[in-house]
Amino acid sequence: MSALIVIDVQNDFCPGGALAVPDGDAVVAPINELMSGFDAVILTQDWHPAGHSSFASQHPGKEPLDSIEMPYGPQVLWPDHCIQGTRGAAFHPALNLDPADLILRKGYRRDIDSYSAFFENDHATPTGLDSYLRSRGIDTVTLTGLAYDFCVFYSAIDAARLGYDVTVLSAATRGIDVGGSLAAARSAMQEAGIELI
Repeated sequence: MSALIVIDVQNDFCPGGALAVPDGDAVVAPINELMSGFDAVILTQDWHPAGHSSFASQHPGKEPLDSIEMPYGPQVLWPDHCIQGTRGAAFHPALNLDPADLILRKGYRRDIDSYSAFFENDHATPTGLDSYLRSRGIDTVTLTGLAYDFCVFYSAIDAARLGYDVTVLSAATRGIDVGGSLAAARSAMQEAGIELI
């Protein structure tokens, strides 16, 4: 059984958004076309409270893309984005939501960020997605969405670590590339046995 996991295709990650991924909206059409080919479709949604600890605005003297140490490890600081209930947190209007079996919100705990669809950034607190997939008998996942070198990457690594057969479709994802993060993500996924198409 297979699942398509669509990561964070939201307005704030698309052109004109608060944390726009270059060419981010180009993923929407290919993702819509893919949906009918899977046993399950899961959409994730970044869903931060105002004043989230990953926002640079919460750390005096810090700028977006600076890094700090949090209790759970290093954390990139971001512009305020995907704040609960805002237009920026909404899915891209052209994304087909109807085939989604599950919409999983993440990043809603104020004191910890959540890149992965499977775990918070402490790499220990589960989102519940693993249990859901296993209850559906799913053992193969294909990842798409935004951004390739952060939320897609961490989700893919966690899926592989949990024993899923994992594919990342590059035509249906785009990256930010902070300090070489694209190349680093690609290399780490290859080392983890993730199929990159």
